Amino acid sequence: METMLYPMKFMPLFKNKIWGGNKIATLGFDYKPLPNCGEMWALSAIKDNESIISNGFLKDNTINEALEIYMGDLLGEENYRHFGNDFPLLIKIIDANDKLSIQVHPDDELAHRRGLDNGKTEMWYIMEADQGAELVDGFKTEINRDEYEKILALGKLEEVLHIEKPENGDVYFIPAGRIHALGKGLLLAEIQQSSDTTYRIYDYNRPDVNGKPRQLHTAEALDAIDFSPTSDGRNHYSYKANSTVELAQCPYFTTNLIVLDKAMRKNFTQLDSFIVYLCTEGVAAVKSLDTICPIHAGECVLVPAVADTVELFCEGPAKMLEIYIDPTLWKDKSINHANDFDWVAQFGRE
Repeated sequence: METMLYPMKFMPLFKNKIWGGNKIATLGFDYKPLPNCGEMWALSAIKDNESIISNGFLKDNTINEALEIYMGDLLGEENYRHFGNDFPLLIKIIDANDKLSIQVHPDDELAHRRGLDNGKTEMWYIMEADQGAELVDGFKTEINRDEYEKILALGKLEEVLHIEKPENGDVYFIPAGRIHALGKGLLLAEIQQSSDTTYRIYDYNRPDVNGKPRQLHTAEALDAIDFSPTSDGRNHYSYKANSTVELAQCPYFTTNLIVLDKAMRKNFTQLDSFIVYLCTEGVAAVKSLDTICPIHAGECVLVPAVADTVELFCEGPAKMLEIYIDPTLWKDKSINHANDFDWVAQFGRE
């Protein structure tokens, strides 16, 4: 039966954060009256934060409502059998105008033991990095749980953290369990499992908007932390224009970079998945299923799984992230045990 699906755009969701700034406005978004927009959720199925479709006959419906109707046609048949009516990704633009808290996310196994839907593995694509910007990506040397608790109690956690100095275009893959934090002066795209669970470990004794210390989750974080060290946190890649370059691949998502300076046609007849195109620079357009969706930096388009082909266009040079879930990476193995995936072989971590 012929489907009525088409590429979908969404209304952005803006989140005020004490560490947020105003760089997201420079992408062409108006989030007034928020004073400091730290996050823009470009695509979300989180309860009470569901993205609303902004184009076509499904306009004003949420992503979850569309998924309930179109199921495997939207998500991919295998992905729908696995995830059901839960759209599996959360995609954000983050403006860190100040340091974010040092934090960690649980993996699926721990999340399920605690009654949560799933854990959170994520990746960052750095869109803009101010000179001298830093981020935390794991520990610089291996420590054990007892040593960690003593260091934390002494207020010396920052002394054992691995610090990276990101530049524009850098990619960081943050598996569940890795301690991490964004530093001041970063604008980035974040691709992650659909989860809003974060265990805040340390927040520089920073008060909240009411002048009180922000809540910490030091006890909850203990069982989530991977204490192994990180040496080089970047995912190294090289690219050429009008090609598809893999940035990160895991059972939860595959993310590619496409740098466009002319039209490009892609065939997805062998991929049983939706595809999200997130523009990170310039102005572009996505055409599929007889629908054209123009997008600028920070906007995304969801192409349903029933689409066999996608055409990409640009108005001058443009960059896009191409995101999907390859069911062959989780099929025949439990996605609830992310540690079964060989992160070291895939990403060369110590």
